[in-house]
Amino acid sequence: MTLRKINRTTARRLAATAAVLTLGLGLAACGDSADDGSASPASSTQTAANGDVFNDADVSFATDMIPHHAQAIEMVTMTDGRTLDPAVQQLADEIRNAQAPEVETMVDWLTAWGEQVPETSLDHVNGGHGDSQDTGDSHDPADSDMPGMMSADDMAALEAAPDGEFQTRWLEMMKQHHEGAIEMARTELEDGRFADAKNLAESIVTTQKAEIEEIDQLLAD
Repeated sequence: MTLRKINRTTARRLAATAAVLTLGLGLAACGDSADDGSASPASSTQTAANGDVFNDADVSFATDMIPHHAQAIEMVTMTDGRTLDPAVQQLADEIRNAQAPEVETMVDWLTAWGEQVPETSLDHVNGGHGDSQDTGDSHDPADSDMPGMMSADDMAALEAAPDGEFQTRWLEMMKQHHEGAIEMARTELEDGRFADAKNLAESIVTTQKAEIEEIDQLLAD
């Protein structure tokens, strides 16, 4: 009788141990499916109708970088009609020429993924992309907490700055703006899944680091 009790107790313990091991293996398998375990959970990975494979980090990157780029383009637009050093004007033109197409690319991604396209400070950014821009949200992107994003007051002060102060203020603000974009891009490189988004993030880091070095030189002259 005692032996039977011991056998039953041992059997129950073995069964419980097996259940724990099975659960542990299942959790480990879920962790392995999310790339190296440092990226977004596997459950966040989706495949769009066009075949794009993306995750939540990719959506956040595009959703945040669109208004971030749009504000940089707005700052470039403020240089129109201003008296600037030729090198500063060239930098402004390069920023506009690089970032405007990148905005359109990211808008296309979000549209293909069935995600909401954010409103921006520029009317034309979401043009021709259906009703995705009509969210009814009155939130001003300039008042967000994205890295390097200027406040509405900052933008108003830049626009109102006299010519003698405008160029220096513009360069200082653009440097801060670029530093924020680089921070956002590095997050995408670490957590993103969509190859095109990661390639864009890498390009942003490379290009804007070089432009920051140029800004530092222009401010030192």
